[in-house]
Amino acid sequence: MDKPYLVGGYVKLAKLWERHQFQAFRYHNDYYQKKYADSTDSELIGVYIDITGNKQTYKRTHMVRLLRDCLLGKVNCISTQTKAYLAANTEELCFLLYFLFHLPVRIDIVSEDDPLQIDTIRNPDMQREALAKMADDYVALNMPAYSEWENKLREAMNKLVS
Repeated sequence: MDKPYLVGGYVKLAKLWERHQFQAFRYHNDYYQKKYADSTDSELIGVYIDITGNKQTYKRTHMVRLLRDCLLGKVNCISTQTKAYLAANTEELCFLLYFLFHLPVRIDIVSEDDPLQIDTIRNPDMQREALAKMADDYVALNMPAYSEWENKLREAMNKLVS
């Protein structure tokens, strides 16, 4: 039986990790491999690790790759140790959520940062609906900025080498 959740693990590390990127990559790859090794409902598709100082989502190569894989249906669940890895500020988070929640396929998000973790699979307290509403409301306030952001994201996706 196919596993319903095709997981992309995502990590964004500060630029200072560049000097130790091999160790960081190994650690995070091992972490996600172990986390999903015995899962009956999830398959780890890949681990996407950015080491960068870029705050904009569309400037983070592996986030762009992850979002492209979501768009293509290769990944339908983003797993991250902390929601802080997803976005540097409210605007980036709302734009990211709006993009993900308006794709033709359902994308879930799971973070591990207790007590305020995101889990749109189990969906405690109707998180998915609340996050979608927040993103919709935020984007509605400045659709031109979102459109510019999405255009830059899609340009970055188109530049990726498969």
